[in-house]
Amino acid sequence: MAGPVHYEIYIRKTPPASWTLSMATEDRKTAVETAEDLLRDGQACAVRVTKETLDPDTMEFASVTVLTRGAPEVKRKAPVREDRAGPSCRGVQDLYTPHARDLISRVLEDWLNRQGATTFELLHRPDLAERLEASGVELQHAIQKVAVPESQNTGQAVHDLVRHYLKLCEQAIERVLQAGRRNLFPSLGERSIADMAHRLSGSADRAFIMGGVVAGALKGVKGARARLDRLMDLCDRAPADGPPRALVLVPVEQLLCELLGARASLAQILGPALDQGSSLAAVVRMVAPREIAALIKRDPKLAVLVPPVEGGPARLGERLAAGEFPLLSASLARMVVRELMSPRRLRPGDAQGEIDILRALATTLTATAGRLLTLEEVQTAFSERSKSLVTADFVAAYVKGCPTALTEAERLARLCENVTGGANKRSAARWLDACVTSLRFETEMRTLSQSPGQKLLALGALQRAVGKAALSDRDRDAIVTALGVVGGAIEADAKLTAQIGRAPVPAPQKLAALLRLAAGETGPTGPVADRAKAEAIKLLRGPDVRIALNATPEATQTLRPLMQAVGLAA
Repeated sequence: MAGPVHYEIYIRKTPPASWTLSMATEDRKTAVETAEDLLRDGQACAVRVTKETLDPDTMEFASVTVLTRGAPEVKRKAPVREDRAGPSCRGVQDLYTPHARDLISRVLEDWLNRQGATTFELLHRPDLAERLEASGVELQHAIQKVAVPESQNTGQAVHDLVRHYLKLCEQAIERVLQAGRRNLFPSLGERSIADMAHRLSGSADRAFIMGGVVAGALKGVKGARARLDRLMDLCDRAPADGPPRALVLVPVEQLLCELLGARASLAQILGPALDQGSSLAAVVRMVAPREIAALIKRDPKLAVLVPPVEGGPARLGERLAAGEFPLLSASLARMVVRELMSPRRLRPGDAQGEIDILRALATTLTATAGRLLTLEEVQTAFSERSKSLVTADFVAAYVKGCPTALTEAERLARLCENVTGGANKRSAARWLDACVTSLRFETEMRTLSQSPGQKLLALGALQRAVGKAALSDRDRDAIVTALGVVGGAIEADAKLTAQIGRAPVPAPQKLAALLRLAAGETGPTGPVADRAKAEAIKLLRGPDVRIALNATPEATQTLRPLMQAVGLAA
């Protein structure tokens, strides 16, 4: 169609048939009447009219349904996908894969939390397997949570999937119970874990047995932090190198991934008093202790924002820094990125603190880019997080309590500096532009009890902050110009440049004050700088000023850089 908006009429001749386009028109009334005529005359059993609006930027149509009449659509059963002809997990060993363990942890989350255990422990501890089998209802519900979505995705019968997974769970539980009865998981009180690793090396079931030994070592240990300490103790007692060491570290790493992947456990390990932002900063410090220590040495202010990591987390951090547990490092890095891209506030109730912790996270994650995450992943995460910083709710909370419009503008300039992404920069710039161009801002600046010099100094500092915010040229120039106009009004009210020119002080001192204004050091650029430059030129033309400057060569040398800055000297 020629226009940016048109209407399309779709029909279905029989209930099982699919929708087909009948006609399109730019007139809404014609489209609706035609559709009703088609339905009334029996040419279709159902009709639908949609409004199609062209987006000039993307050249794509956005569709909105205007009218739907007639027989409802017949829902078709999803066909069985050839690539998924059977269940996702077909044998007991499939339950031990990372994907399956992650799914089990989600469908049995409440039960596992009540037991204070992880999925890895459930798959390797006879006592937990026996409790789950005795629960009955918990296991049935978990299987249904898996079978129903899989049936909808693949087209397989729900009852078949439920029966399959129930049988699979029974086999897995029986396997763990049989291992317990045969004493395949010896206690660490009987022999050292290093001795067990050497004995199991080369055994066919070594991974399963060592998993049971490591999981059994956590039996009776309450609290996520205590469990982390126990796992670190196992690492300290593991064989020095070779396959026996890997035999111990692999199940420990799998347990750590599940332990630190649970939000409640992570809060216990790092400290329940930490908010979301501080918790993420502590995770980064734990994963990359050397990089964070170097940053804090260079910028001590980071030590206030990034919580210290002590005890078990510090021991784990040393191993991560040494290159051990690479899967855990990657898992924690992905978790930090995932939380940054989520809508959760980093510091609920403290918008200014959220900006501070976000800046600290940006600094620390950028320092670790290349080892944990790529720089592009870090930038994408912070660009996504910045979207939440330019919403009306956040900005309102951020500027709430500002005593003056100038303070509000200064906070918004800081917001512009700390968001990333072109669209977010533009949104933040619009907030700042709306503030500095408002009548309230100009009125307050002109009526503040401060001296004109202090007001102009604040406006100049605000202009420089805007210049550092990396805004687009258009947004930056608009805000800088608006600030310059307000500064010009303040100077005109006080006639500041004329007062400086007539002040009973030595000529070099007057000239220095005017040149600093003209260079934008003590005031904003724009009308104020232009008037100061004109007054400085007027002074320089006076013979008395030239004589005074010639008599004091040191004053001339001091003024020369300022004169060059405003274009009055080569």
